[in-house]
Amino acid sequence: MADTLLDDVAGLLRETADRVVVPLFRKLDDADVEEKAPGEVVTVADRQAEELISATLRRIRPGSVVVGEEAVAEDPGLLGHLRDAGEVWLVDPIDGTSNFAAGRRPFALMVALLTDGVPTAGWVFDPLADTLAVGRVGEGTYVDGRPVTAADTAPAVGGLRGAAMTRFLPPRERARVEAGGERLGELLPGQHCAGREYLDILTGDQQFVLFWRTLPWDHAPGTALVRAAGGVARRFDGTDYHPADDGRGLLVAANERVWADVREALLGGA
Repeated sequence: MADTLLDDVAGLLRETADRVVVPLFRKLDDADVEEKAPGEVVTVADRQAEELISATLRRIRPGSVVVGEEAVAEDPGLLGHLRDAGEVWLVDPIDGTSNFAAGRRPFALMVALLTDGVPTAGWVFDPLADTLAVGRVGEGTYVDGRPVTAADTAPAVGGLRGAAMTRFLPPRERARVEAGGERLGELLPGQHCAGREYLDILTGDQQFVLFWRTLPWDHAPGTALVRAAGGVARRFDGTDYHPADDGRGLLVAANERVWADVREALLGGA
């Protein structure tokens, strides 16, 4: 991996936000937004941003493969590349599209790099907050140029703060998570933007986040960054998350102790 890769992709996300995404925020017409699946929208900004990011990534790393959210909507077979040899990019051109389309914040631009099927680097950029996280697994994570590492300790269970995306949880699991949340300091409803949740773990604004749906472009960048900082990203049963796995349920935490405490509180140890 070239020494300049983190900076090159970070610059690409900033350029895409400046040229395509932010200029269209709160400027979309009805014709610029359409439903691509029940309850899921896509905008002209998503498509334009993915085109720019994908074309530039291929130039940055000739011979690499790009798997973008909107491209997968047209050709689901692209997901088969996530365990390929070589370099494969995962791109979420606008994470939090429902927020973006409604003129709300937050939203983020996200990229992950998989090398020989293993997530090795991630980038998450919240352009309105001007918060940028970049990192390589095994080498560390940086938020706005400053290194971040997992704390060795954790608050008591009653002091833990984090989010749980309960909308898609099956009713039984939803009831268990909501009841377990009473044991924690604060259980937040989520911001409809996975990228922002990951940034908030890295900045220390929260210690954990729980998801049910785990689409690869939503989680490969953030989990790579959290792991590079010393955090944990695992399925409810304790197996490590991989973006190619077609599973449900993901608990991400700032460190091992937080992960174990939150799993016990919200899932009863699962």
